[in-house]
Amino acid sequence: MNASAKELAANFDLEKLTPEFYDDPYPTYRALRENEPVKRLPNGTVFLTRYDDLVTTYKNTKSFSSDKKREFAPKYGDTPLYEHHTTSLVFNDPPSHTRVRRLIMGALSPRAIAGMEPDIIKLVDGLLDAIAAKGSCELIDDFAASIPIEVIGNLLDVPHDEREPLRDWSLAILGALEPVVSSEVAARGNKAVKDFLAYLKTLVARRREKPGNPERDVLTRLIQGEENGERLTEKELLHNCIFLLNAGHETTTDLIGNGLVALDRNPDQKQRLIDNPELIKTAVEEMLRYESSNQLGNRMTTEQVELGGVVLDAGTSVTLCIGAANRDPAQFSDPERFDIARTPNRHLAFATGAHQCAGMALARLEGAIAISHFLARFPDYAVSGQPVRGGRVRFRGFLSVPCSIG
Repeated sequence: MNASAKELAANFDLEKLTPEFYDDPYPTYRALRENEPVKRLPNGTVFLTRYDDLVTTYKNTKSFSSDKKREFAPKYGDTPLYEHHTTSLVFNDPPSHTRVRRLIMGALSPRAIAGMEPDIIKLVDGLLDAIAAKGSCELIDDFAASIPIEVIGNLLDVPHDEREPLRDWSLAILGALEPVVSSEVAARGNKAVKDFLAYLKTLVARRREKPGNPERDVLTRLIQGEENGERLTEKELLHNCIFLLNAGHETTTDLIGNGLVALDRNPDQKQRLIDNPELIKTAVEEMLRYESSNQLGNRMTTEQVELGGVVLDAGTSVTLCIGAANRDPAQFSDPERFDIARTPNRHLAFATGAHQCAGMALARLEGAIAISHFLARFPDYAVSGQPVRGGRVRFRGFLSVPCSIG
């Protein structure tokens, strides 16, 4: 990029992004952090890039609301996308958020997640067998995307022969969360919500008739609710099943894909992990920091508030740039360097505070098993062509990565 950092920051507009930005947003994020860390965008919203400002915003749920009704009404109108995104866990405030989160967290207890490990290992090793038989691999379709879809499918106990549309539904719904949404993307997202709801209604009806084991089957757990009688409404139940699939699918696919590409581009760190496989846990944390799957979050101010010396009026829409905060030199030493043993590493890839990601322990487990087993099986793997980025700003990952396995 030839523009000076000051110019980059001055001209930044989330609604008019360049191909260079989609390819590598980090120079722009750095320019904003250094020159306009609380940046007012042309549409009146505010864009935050400093680590400390994000933490302040995440932790102050009273002044910074996650409720999206006001923001999403003009964006989506009275549509399935509006209903979905204003009902799901992530876009709600306490007490509704607290109640739904408690039910989901109960279903994702440490014991439940530990119980999934043998199945995830079996799944990953089966995919690696298929790649070995083929002799080459498309990293996303053949591997990264196949893992979370099966894990979430197992969580909700979706029959194997009914899983095929899940990934396309998820991509269509999440695609409609971008800052600018074309009518075509919105139509695809609305159709995906409708089709997904129709499918889930039949799945839920079957499960009510024949419950599974609530210790292992999250859908049964959500239907039955807590012992104290706490239950989700039908609408909450259906939309939070969609949310679970979407939240657990796209971001984990991106974690695995981004992680394996980052290792390929940093051969010293790849060799270090091959020589020291016990570093896989800190390596996954560094992958989450260095190339966060989820790059943006949003809040709405409920009252006048000051942030980084800038006064924000009530009703200001705030974008939290996780990708920028995770490379803030005030928090991370040498933040542009990929270091698989980095510690401490208090990144914000899973946010923090009340809305910290409910499935983060599961995502970490999937990432660690997938990446360590891939590396052990194919230590000489190499990206063998031009990877194709997902072309989105909110979620950062690859659509395809051609790969030789050595």
